[in-house]
Amino acid sequence: MESAQEYWAARAALEWQVELGADEALSEGPVNRFELVEKVKAKPASAKVEAAPHVQSGYVEAPKIDAVAEARTAAEQAQDLGQLRAALDRFEHCELKRGARNLVFADGAAGARVMILGEAPDREGDREGKPFVGQSAALLGKMLGAIGLSLEESVYVSTVMPWRLLNQSGPSPDEIAMMRPFVARHVALAKPDILILMGNIACDAALGQRGITRLRGTWGEAFGLPVMPMFPPETLMRQPELKRAAWADLLEIKARLA
Repeated sequence: MESAQEYWAARAALEWQVELGADEALSEGPVNRFELVEKVKAKPASAKVEAAPHVQSGYVEAPKIDAVAEARTAAEQAQDLGQLRAALDRFEHCELKRGARNLVFADGAAGARVMILGEAPDREGDREGKPFVGQSAALLGKMLGAIGLSLEESVYVSTVMPWRLLNQSGPSPDEIAMMRPFVARHVALAKPDILILMGNIACDAALGQRGITRLRGTWGEAFGLPVMPMFPPETLMRQPELKRAAWADLLEIKARLA
């Protein structure tokens, strides 16, 4: 324990230092200020934070589907008409399907010597699920009857487009292209002797050509069969003067079947 003399001696020494101008307390040992500066300089920098890699956001385009290739695969796998109809019903790449009530596949007698390929069902055909109905069917029946054929018993009928068209401009080239494999397989499974192409869409699908006025009346070949382009019943109802040409085409068909 410090004595009173030591206390007053220490206090007197402190007061003397204050009188000399000392204004801060010093440690008992010497301090090297230059060494402190070096330590500050040598202090490691804070760890660098790396920015996260930039990930581009937004819409990612789905892979494009080759609808024609999908149609070809589906059609080739069908071993009979029932399987082909089911494959066509499952086909989801044609926008026309979304606006249709029914799939129009075929009508008449499967296995007949004559197959008629029409263009597309109209509103009434879409409702009933048949290629030709109403006045069109009645006129077609009379035309065939004139050469000894029956629409119900001796002719097999289908259309290129199994769904009704949404506008008067007709199906697009892409829509016809994706239906072509189904048409080819349909003809192969039906096995007719001759094929009647009624209208430009049918000629496009089978022959790759349009211009029914120029093509009609002349035998061609498609799918390994003789084909006869003709005006469809709807055209004949709008332009009765073309019935003479249609009659000439029917006589050609009758002669080929003889």
